[in-house]
Amino acid sequence: MPYLFTSESVSEGHPDKVADQISDALLDHFLAFDPESKVACETLVTTGQVVLAGEVKSDTYLDVQNIAREVINKIGYTKGEYQFSGDSCGVISLIHEQSQDINQGVDRGAKEEQGAGDQGMMFGYATSETENYMPLALDISHKILHTLAELRREGKEISYLRPDAKAQVTLEYSDANEPQRIDTIVVSTQHDAFDADDEKMLAKIKSDIISTLIPRVKAQLPVETQKLFDDQIKYHINPTGKFVIGGPHGDTGLTGRKIIVDTYGGKGAHGGGAFSGKDPSKVDRSAAYAARHAAKNLVAAGVADEILVQVSYAIGVVEPTSIYVDTYGTSKVGLSDGAIARKVAELFDMRPFAIEERLKLRNPIYLETAAYGHMGKQPRTITKVFESPYNGRIEKEVELFTWEKLDKVAEIKSAFSI
Repeated sequence: MPYLFTSESVSEGHPDKVADQISDALLDHFLAFDPESKVACETLVTTGQVVLAGEVKSDTYLDVQNIAREVINKIGYTKGEYQFSGDSCGVISLIHEQSQDINQGVDRGAKEEQGAGDQGMMFGYATSETENYMPLALDISHKILHTLAELRREGKEISYLRPDAKAQVTLEYSDANEPQRIDTIVVSTQHDAFDADDEKMLAKIKSDIISTLIPRVKAQLPVETQKLFDDQIKYHINPTGKFVIGGPHGDTGLTGRKIIVDTYGGKGAHGGGAFSGKDPSKVDRSAAYAARHAAKNLVAAGVADEILVQVSYAIGVVEPTSIYVDTYGTSKVGLSDGAIARKVAELFDMRPFAIEERLKLRNPIYLETAAYGHMGKQPRTITKVFESPYNGRIEKEVELFTWEKLDKVAEIKSAFSI
């Protein structure tokens, strides 16, 4: 019996994503000027206000207000009529020093003995249904909103867009778990006030989304995926009506409230820990990246078509308390999931410092993760520039999305005799 599965994404201008990006921009600046910084930074955004809170241990000092304003302006909140603007909002900093009770379990004499920054379980997931080993519904949802942001910045084909938006894609699957078609696409986008009445305004937005945005998104996808778009798709475009009031003025945003958007769109599993604003000693973030790295390389190597990897920790303890694997019955190597998990433990060192070193996580690489998903993006090397009235100017060449590299495939094939 065919079934439906849905994933959603939110834009960089969504209030929660504004908060995530500010938190990760602060983290990047701390790591740029002091790579050993310990950071757990939370952000709240609401009408005309930004509140920064959290714990930091660092040898550097930052103009956190200016960093927050730069992020807000870059996202596109630059007009007073939005009731939230980088140039005019208030920025309150309540950041204080990290608890010594926490720090004593993390910092050790030898870095290799660094304990986990917290207890908990983290998951990584990969599937062969897309080229980037991500769930297809989520991948399309991200592309819809990333492309919508491009159209907004261009300001030509669709000139009335504002930064806040959400998208949702529902796929129809066969009994063999193969995507058959796109059943429903939902897009809600903030927009300028129209002179026309609401009915004409909504008709214009729906027409532009279907005739301008969707073809651009479709063109980015492989030919086989493009075939899933047919004339039977149900579109719900701004289904509640006009959407002029949005962003932090329409809804308060908080760091860490979009953990499913950030990961696998409801596929696989999630341990509950958010990512943004946390340095890599926090295994909520680093171990989730490491688990994704393992899952992606295992699927790419042909161990299974779909894999979930779980790793768990006790605070202050070096070795993980468990490593678990679920192949959903798609294993191709004639081994139980338990046997596969034991090989994963041998192939991937999941100690916190080993993860930091392997994935080069003590670098300012995190702002780029804070919108449109932490997983599934193309790894690349870029040069980032950081300026501070207290620390001067620094340029750093960094590798982004190292956990997406397929650099363990050959080793995995050898271990599993593939």
